[in-house]
Amino acid sequence: MKVPPQAKAFGHKVVFSRARDGRWIADVPALPLVTAFGFTRKEALAAVQMLALKAIVDRMGSGWRATST
Repeated sequence: MKVPPQAKAFGHKVVFSRARDGRWIADVPALPLVTAFGFTRKEALAAVQMLALKAIVDRMGSGWRATST
């Protein structure tokens, strides 16, 4: 799978850069602290998409309150 130049993670823009050691860094500016590394852009994108999903689910769950039945 080729990573498109304008990659997205659940509707949010992913920004790529390179670390000094050559690894790819994928960042989702709209989701604070959602940044991941990979040896390839594809690996970095997959990792940041997993983190983005977790961040979205965590935020959705933070307002949820269990009720007893």
